[in-house]
Amino acid sequence: MLIGVPKEIKDNEGRVGLTPGAVRALTRRGHRVLVESGAGLGSSIPDEEYLAAGGELVADPADAWSAQMVVKVKEPIETEYRYLRPELMLFTYLHLAADRRLTHALLEKKVTAIAYETVQTPDGKLPLLQPMSEVAGRMAAQVGAFFLEKPQGGRGILMGGVPGVAPANVAVLGGGTVGSNAVKIAVGMGAHVTVLDINHDRLTYLDDIHGGRLRTRTSNEYNIEEVVLNADLVIGAVLIPGGRAPHLVTRSMVSRMREGAVIVDVAVDQGGCIETTRPTTHSNPTYVVDGVVHYCVANMPGAVPRTSTFALNNQTLPYVLQLADEGLDAVRKNRALMLGLNTYQGHVTCEGVAEAFDLEYVEPEYLLS
Repeated sequence: MLIGVPKEIKDNEGRVGLTPGAVRALTRRGHRVLVESGAGLGSSIPDEEYLAAGGELVADPADAWSAQMVVKVKEPIETEYRYLRPELMLFTYLHLAADRRLTHALLEKKVTAIAYETVQTPDGKLPLLQPMSEVAGRMAAQVGAFFLEKPQGGRGILMGGVPGVAPANVAVLGGGTVGSNAVKIAVGMGAHVTVLDINHDRLTYLDDIHGGRLRTRTSNEYNIEEVVLNADLVIGAVLIPGGRAPHLVTRSMVSRMREGAVIVDVAVDQGGCIETTRPTTHSNPTYVVDGVVHYCVANMPGAVPRTSTFALNNQTLPYVLQLADEGLDAVRKNRALMLGLNTYQGHVTCEGVAEAFDLEYVEPEYLLS
């Protein structure tokens, strides 16, 4: 198979779809890999490493996009829509439930689009979302600590406080991969941390591993409001696989939060779990609503691209190899990839995306039979 690796062009996105190690694994199986020149530089991977791994460098992004399968990190942006076509298999993060325009572009061009974030194993795990959720969760606490500083618009609070002075109050909405990693860093920094989740077993687990240093609350409207209004930092870590995140924190709640409090909404990729969330970039990461600083960067792990690229490839490579070896047969055989299929031949094949935009959902098994 001919595989393309275009350079990411989203704002300050330094990750790359394939590492040289992944390219070597593909070329040794007889596949050709076209890598756009400079694609790996953001992750400190020079072109020479791709050449040494058997990859072929191309100067024009159109050449990388001309491949049978394109492996990326982030969803295509509008300037890349012209490369979409019916023969293309696209394997990347898509987050379509929060992007109507891209959804319609993929449908119009009849692209076979497989989303990392909806590839799901029989035990319910999301193996290709997990590594970036780990990175984003850990970053959320760091970023929140930074923007709590007064020069950044925050309340001027040190996360861990000092002897005789209380630390920051941190509320984490969701105890999944993002939330548990945010909790780990925030607790480690010495903050007073409360995590909310609807799953009691998950709260029990988090309480156990943190040995009493963490407060847990069942996620409901009353508890969310109480915890958020007392928080210096709120971290949104809610996930509905393939679907749009629910607004757990309303505009009214935000208006009553403390002046200079900070919101880091990691769920922004799926529309955000804070009503006042809107996507931002690393170049202009924050905005203020009712005195509350909002950090809603839609590609947070792009700020640490080398770590993120290698963490992501550790998980994506087995699926990339299977797709390269078997094409659509890989999707037919592998239920996890079947769940990852979001669009095919002009049809929506992910229920969460169909629900988000009131589009017809067609079971992928029917289309691929």
